[in-house]
Amino acid sequence: MQESLATPAPSAPSRSFISIQDPSSTTDQVLSSGPQLSKPSVPPPVKSRGPNSGAGAHRLRRIIAEDAEWSLAIVPLLTELCIQNIVKNFPNNPILTQLLPEHQQKVLNDLSPDLPLAVTANLIHDESYWRRCCMHRWPVCHVDSHGGSWKCMFFERHLENLLKHFIPGTTDPAVILDLLPLCRNYVHRLRVDQFLPPVHLPPTPRSEDQSDSGSEGETEEPTRDHYQLNDLVAGLSQLEELDLVYRVKDCGMNFEWNLFLFTYRDCHSLAATIKACHTLKIFRLTRSKVDDDKARILIRSLLDHPALEELDLSHNLIGDRGVRAAAKLLSHSRLRVLNLANNQVRAPGAQSLAHALAHNTSLLSLNLRLNCIEDEGGQALAHALQTNKCLTTLHLGGNELSEPTATLLSLVLSVNTTLTSINLSCNHIGLDGGKQLLEGMSDNRTLLEFDLRLSEVAQESEYLIGQALCANRETARQRGLNASHFMSPLTAQGPENPSR
Repeated sequence: MQESLATPAPSAPSRSFISIQDPSSTTDQVLSSGPQLSKPSVPPPVKSRGPNSGAGAHRLRRIIAEDAEWSLAIVPLLTELCIQNIVKNFPNNPILTQLLPEHQQKVLNDLSPDLPLAVTANLIHDESYWRRCCMHRWPVCHVDSHGGSWKCMFFERHLENLLKHFIPGTTDPAVILDLLPLCRNYVHRLRVDQFLPPVHLPPTPRSEDQSDSGSEGETEEPTRDHYQLNDLVAGLSQLEELDLVYRVKDCGMNFEWNLFLFTYRDCHSLAATIKACHTLKIFRLTRSKVDDDKARILIRSLLDHPALEELDLSHNLIGDRGVRAAAKLLSHSRLRVLNLANNQVRAPGAQSLAHALAHNTSLLSLNLRLNCIEDEGGQALAHALQTNKCLTTLHLGGNELSEPTATLLSLVLSVNTTLTSINLSCNHIGLDGGKQLLEGMSDNRTLLEFDLRLSEVAQESEYLIGQALCANRETARQRGLNASHFMSPLTAQGPENPSR
């Protein structure tokens, strides 16, 4: 009796298995079949060319996996395992630049935004990573206010937070200074709206013997000096804007006037700081109770500054003496914007500014709103504008101006060709003053904005002035279109399309 070899049955599709050759299975089957009449014919062995190449010659044993869902497809690739290991050990062994670009991106996508800055600051330049860091720390992020760079935004806001919560005498200065090597190339502007004073404990009660032997005049006044910026600013090689407010926010029931004190030591230190910062273009010190003496100290340090373009000392206590120093600055700098709004400037201070303005060739914007220069100061400025050829924006709102100033300004409007914006709101221009300003606008072709709200001007005059402004805006728009039309052939002949 001849018995053919049984072939293995196909496995179920839902169960995975591994086939293993068992050469002894055929022999066992033959032995268990009883007496044989003739020796079965066995085909000659075939050389194995693969794991299942001998399936037709030998019976296969099936080993079914315990897990029905097991598959080779779920085994992670070695590349993925390496990336996971790099991410896990990144704080101790930061590997990034040695990887391929696609592997670098995978590592950056998996890195935590809480990694130490000592590891990430000078190694990671990917903007998507720093965007995740910013969004993780702050709910509102305006990257446009930081030059469009998420990395610059992170370091600028991080440094600002450290400065706003620094307590002199309590916080270790190394917390800020150790950050300099990491952020010096990414901080272009600092906007600090709070400086905390030192913490002073209540004095210990003195015994009767000590109080009798000593005098009250021997007690020293506790210092109120704030954090000095000289070492920090000296290490920021790219700093261009410094916006400071010496005050305490959200002080609540702990309110004291000393919390809003800009001391003389603060002033002298800040003056030396901005004088040494040759890259500084914008300096703002607002809402800090800066008086005449402190303003003179600060402005003296800005004379002949190589880069300063904007000075903002608004919302302070600066009077005529301080404004005279600012007028001197106009002759010894390339200042383009000067903001002295909401101070204590009167007619003598405005006359000093007018004298400097008559010969100035760089200032573009002057803001004197919420002062009290009155007609004497307003007329002086109007006379200066008849010869000035650079100022484009003038803000004189809320200065107790009346018809005499409007009369001279109407003459300015007829001859000046650089002013594009004037604000005379919240003054006492009156009906006749409005009519004279309307006459001046009849010969003006450059003014685009003229604010006369709450200035007691007749509605008809204000309406007609508005119509003249609309005509000037349309003329300016057409001029811009013509300029772009004439520039287009020149653009077409640029380096990409040279003329032949």
